[in-house]
Amino acid sequence: MKTLPRSCLVPYITAREGEEADSFLSLRAAFDRTGAARLGYWDETREDRDVRSVLWSRVSQSIGDDGLPAGEPKWRLVHPARQRETMLKLRCQVCVGDARTPDGILFLESKKDGVPTSSTTVRTAQPPVCRRHAHMAAKRCPYLAEHGSVALLAQSAPLYGVIGTPHAYSGNGVQVLAGNDVPVPYGDPALRWFLASQLVRTLRAFTVMDLDDLLPAT
Repeated sequence: MKTLPRSCLVPYITAREGEEADSFLSLRAAFDRTGAARLGYWDETREDRDVRSVLWSRVSQSIGDDGLPAGEPKWRLVHPARQRETMLKLRCQVCVGDARTPDGILFLESKKDGVPTSSTTVRTAQPPVCRRHAHMAAKRCPYLAEHGSVALLAQSAPLYGVIGTPHAYSGNGVQVLAGNDVPVPYGDPALRWFLASQLVRTLRAFTVMDLDDLLPAT
């Protein structure tokens, strides 16, 4: 896997100009191996579903000659496939380097709802960061920059579910339903008719750290 240079200014997960979502017309009612109906693509491939068989949003990727994302950044948008990749493999959202350390896995959490404590249940769609790029990620993410952030060093971060858009099937075909940013847990029947765009983990046994006290890796 290629990693971004240390001098990179745009996080790997940030969406770029020229990257476009697939047409709504590519969706259809499909059937799994048991014969149960679910949302699918007309030309579906194995990569369209995650490790729990949830369908994911297709968005094109603007890739440069170096094999890395290219183009002007869309700062408030995250690319679904790159978010999924870094969250699933626990890679740094900025440089794609391994975010796992002997001390734990470093995540950033917004202060919007206050600073979490050890008893707080934290579910996040923010992929982890390496120590070197923690400050950059906090500044480059509009949501974190607006509300402020803290670092959480987690000993465990199991997969929880996904964020995305619910759909339904009727006599008029597949329809998009009103959604929100509330994570839907894996195992929920609603995920059969769901188009995921962000992978979510639950942070466990974490230590709250101030970003100003976080020294970059040497």
